[in-house]
Amino acid sequence: MSRAEATKARILRAATEEFAAYGIAGARVDRIAKVAAANKNLIYVYFCNKDGLFDAVIDAHVGRGLAMVPFTPDDLPDYAGRLFDFYEKHPEVLRLATWHRLERGTAVERDPAVAGPARSDKLASLEAVQKERGGTPGFPPATLLTLVLAIASAWSPTNAASMPATTSPGANPAHCRNAIMEAVRRLL
Repeated sequence: MSRAEATKARILRAATEEFAAYGIAGARVDRIAKVAAANKNLIYVYFCNKDGLFDAVIDAHVGRGLAMVPFTPDDLPDYAGRLFDFYEKHPEVLRLATWHRLERGTAVERDPAVAGPARSDKLASLEAVQKERGGTPGFPPATLLTLVLAIASAWSPTNAASMPATTSPGANPAHCRNAIMEAVRRLL
Protein backbone atom coordinates (compact mmCIF):
# COMPACT_ATOMS: atom_id res chain seq x y z
CA MET A 1 0.00 0.00 0.00
CA SER A 2 1.41 3.36 -0.99
CA ARG A 3 1.69 6.24 1.45
CA ALA A 4 -1.18 8.04 -0.27
CA GLU A 5 -3.41 4.95 -0.08
CA ALA A 6 -2.57 4.50 3.60
CA THR A 7 -3.44 8.13 4.31
CA LYS A 8 -6.69 7.83 2.39
CA ALA A 9 -7.58 4.66 4.35
CA ARG A 10 -6.90 6.44 7.68
CA ILE A 11 -9.08 9.34 6.57
CA LEU A 12 -11.92 6.97 5.63
CA ARG A 13 -11.69 5.17 9.01
CA ALA A 14 -11.71 8.46 10.92
CA ALA A 15 -14.54 9.80 8.75
CA THR A 16 -16.58 6.65 9.36
CA GLU A 17 -16.42 7.22 13.12
CA GLU A 18 -17.11 10.94 12.78
CA PHE A 19 -20.07 10.61 10.41
CA ALA A 20 -21.56 7.70 12.37
CA ALA A 21 -21.46 9.82 15.53
CA TYR A 22 -22.42 13.24 14.15
CA GLY A 23 -23.92 12.89 10.68
CA ILE A 24 -22.95 15.10 7.78
CA ALA A 25 -23.93 18.43 9.33
CA GLY A 26 -22.32 17.73 12.69
CA ALA A 27 -19.12 16.15 11.40
CA ARG A 28 -16.01 18.31 11.41
CA VAL A 29 -13.26 17.93 8.84
CA ASP A 30 -10.66 19.19 11.32
CA ARG A 31 -11.56 16.39 13.78
CA ILE A 32 -11.37 13.82 10.98
CA ALA A 33 -7.94 15.12 9.94
CA LYS A 34 -6.68 15.05 13.53
CA VAL A 35 -7.87 11.48 14.19
CA ALA A 36 -6.48 10.36 10.82
CA ALA A 37 -3.16 12.12 11.49
CA ALA A 38 -3.52 13.71 8.06
CA ASN A 39 -3.30 17.20 6.67
CA LYS A 40 -6.81 18.68 6.43
CA ASN A 41 -6.09 19.82 2.87
CA LEU A 42 -5.57 16.19 1.80
CA ILE A 43 -9.20 15.50 2.61
CA TYR A 44 -10.19 18.11 0.04
CA VAL A 45 -7.63 16.82 -2.46
CA TYR A 46 -8.88 13.23 -2.16
CA PHE A 47 -12.62 13.84 -1.65
CA CYS A 48 -13.34 17.43 -2.86
CA ASN A 49 -15.49 18.33 0.16
CA LYS A 50 -17.21 16.94 3.24
CA ASP A 51 -20.15 15.65 1.19
CA GLY A 52 -17.73 13.82 -1.12
CA LEU A 53 -16.06 12.25 1.89
CA PHE A 54 -19.43 11.17 3.30
CA ASP A 55 -20.30 9.63 -0.08
CA ALA A 56 -16.99 7.73 -0.08
CA VAL A 57 -17.71 6.41 3.42
CA ILE A 58 -21.25 5.34 2.42
CA ASP A 59 -19.96 3.69 -0.77
CA ALA A 60 -17.35 1.74 1.20
CA HIS A 61 -19.84 0.51 3.78
CA VAL A 62 -22.68 -0.25 1.41
CA GLY A 63 -20.29 -2.14 -0.84
CA ARG A 64 -18.87 -4.08 2.10
CA GLY A 65 -22.35 -4.88 3.37
CA LEU A 66 -23.49 -6.10 -0.02
CA ALA A 67 -20.41 -8.29 -0.33
CA MET A 68 -20.55 -9.67 3.21
CA VAL A 69 -24.29 -10.32 3.25
CA PRO A 70 -25.22 -11.81 -0.11
CA PHE A 71 -28.87 -11.51 -1.00
CA THR A 72 -30.80 -14.80 -1.03
CA PRO A 73 -34.28 -14.10 -2.42
CA ASP A 74 -35.25 -17.75 -2.05
CA ASP A 75 -34.40 -17.71 1.68
CA LEU A 76 -35.35 -14.31 3.06
CA PRO A 77 -35.48 -15.43 6.72
CA ASP A 78 -31.83 -16.49 6.55
CA TYR A 79 -30.93 -13.26 4.74
CA ALA A 80 -32.61 -11.22 7.51
CA GLY A 81 -30.73 -13.24 10.15
CA ARG A 82 -27.40 -12.64 8.40
CA LEU A 83 -28.21 -8.93 8.09
CA PHE A 84 -28.89 -8.83 11.84
CA ASP A 85 -25.50 -10.49 12.45
CA PHE A 86 -23.79 -7.95 10.20
CA TYR A 87 -25.49 -5.03 11.95
CA GLU A 88 -24.46 -6.44 15.35
CA LYS A 89 -20.81 -6.53 14.24
CA HIS A 90 -20.95 -3.23 12.31
CA PRO A 91 -23.41 -0.88 14.07
CA GLU A 92 -21.83 2.09 12.31
CA VAL A 93 -23.39 0.94 9.03
CA LEU A 94 -26.95 1.47 10.28
CA ARG A 95 -25.98 4.76 11.92
CA LEU A 96 -24.49 5.96 8.62
CA ALA A 97 -27.59 4.83 6.72
CA THR A 98 -29.79 6.64 9.24
CA TRP A 99 -27.80 9.86 8.87
CA HIS A 100 -28.04 9.47 5.08
CA ARG A 101 -31.81 9.13 5.31
CA LEU A 102 -32.14 12.05 7.74
CA GLU A 103 -29.83 14.46 5.94
CA ARG A 104 -30.22 13.41 2.32
CA GLY A 105 -33.87 12.44 2.48
CA THR A 106 -33.49 8.91 1.10
CA ALA A 107 -32.59 5.56 2.53
CA VAL A 108 -29.23 4.32 1.25
CA GLU A 109 -30.92 1.23 -0.18
CA ARG A 110 -33.29 3.45 -2.21
CA ASP A 111 -30.71 6.01 -3.34
CA PRO A 112 -29.72 5.02 -6.89
CA ALA A 113 -26.54 7.10 -6.64
CA VAL A 114 -25.41 4.92 -3.72
CA ALA A 115 -27.08 1.54 -4.12
CA GLY A 116 -26.68 1.50 -7.89
CA PRO A 117 -27.98 -1.67 -9.49
CA ALA A 118 -28.02 -3.53 -6.17
CA ARG A 119 -31.61 -2.61 -5.28
CA SER A 120 -32.97 -3.25 -8.76
CA ASP A 121 -31.12 -6.59 -8.86
CA LYS A 122 -32.67 -7.59 -5.54
CA LEU A 123 -36.13 -6.60 -6.72
CA ALA A 124 -35.70 -8.53 -9.98
CA SER A 125 -34.52 -11.59 -8.02
CA LEU A 126 -37.50 -11.37 -5.68
CA GLU A 127 -39.87 -11.04 -8.62
CA ALA A 128 -38.30 -14.08 -10.30
CA VAL A 129 -38.66 -16.17 -7.13
CA GLN A 130 -42.29 -15.08 -6.77
CA LYS A 131 -43.03 -16.04 -10.40
CA GLU A 132 -41.20 -19.34 -9.98
CA ARG A 133 -43.41 -20.15 -7.01
CA GLY A 134 -46.53 -19.47 -9.02
CA GLY A 135 -47.00 -15.83 -8.09
CA THR A 136 -47.01 -16.32 -4.35
CA PRO A 137 -49.55 -14.09 -2.67
CA GLY A 138 -48.30 -11.35 -0.45
CA PHE A 139 -46.37 -8.20 -0.97
CA PRO A 140 -44.89 -6.79 -4.15
CA PRO A 141 -41.07 -7.12 -4.26
CA ALA A 142 -40.32 -3.50 -3.27
CA THR A 143 -42.60 -3.69 -0.23
CA LEU A 144 -41.28 -7.10 0.75
CA LEU A 145 -37.65 -5.94 0.55
CA THR A 146 -38.43 -2.85 2.63
CA LEU A 147 -40.15 -4.95 5.31
CA VAL A 148 -37.32 -7.50 5.46
CA LEU A 149 -34.73 -4.73 5.85
CA ALA A 150 -36.81 -3.08 8.57
CA ILE A 151 -37.29 -6.33 10.47
CA ALA A 152 -33.57 -7.16 10.26
CA SER A 153 -32.73 -3.83 11.90
CA ALA A 154 -35.49 -4.00 14.52
CA TRP A 155 -33.09 -4.18 17.48
CA SER A 156 -30.75 -1.50 16.24
CA PRO A 157 -30.33 1.53 18.49
CA THR A 158 -31.09 3.65 15.40
CA ASN A 159 -34.57 2.13 15.14
CA ALA A 160 -37.01 4.52 16.82
CA ALA A 161 -39.47 1.69 17.47
CA SER A 162 -36.88 -0.27 19.44
CA MET A 163 -37.65 -0.41 23.14
CA PRO A 164 -34.80 0.60 25.47
CA ALA A 165 -34.96 -2.70 27.36
CA THR A 166 -34.48 -4.68 24.16
CA THR A 167 -31.39 -2.74 23.09
CA SER A 168 -29.63 -2.99 26.41
CA PRO A 169 -26.24 -4.71 26.53
CA GLY A 170 -27.93 -7.67 28.23
CA ALA A 171 -30.30 -8.33 25.31
CA ASN A 172 -29.88 -11.84 23.96
CA PRO A 173 -28.68 -11.58 20.34
CA ALA A 174 -29.65 -15.20 19.60
CA HIS A 175 -33.22 -14.50 20.75
CA CYS A 176 -33.34 -11.33 18.63
CA ARG A 177 -31.96 -13.15 15.57
CA ASN A 178 -34.46 -16.02 15.94
CA ALA A 179 -37.34 -13.55 16.34
CA ILE A 180 -36.24 -11.71 13.20
CA MET A 181 -36.06 -14.91 11.15
CA GLU A 182 -39.45 -16.09 12.43
CA ALA A 183 -41.03 -12.70 11.68
CA VAL A 184 -39.80 -12.86 8.08
CA ARG A 185 -41.04 -16.47 7.77
CA ARG A 186 -44.50 -15.35 8.91
CA LEU A 187 -44.36 -12.35 6.59
CA LEU A 188 -43.92 -14.75 3.69
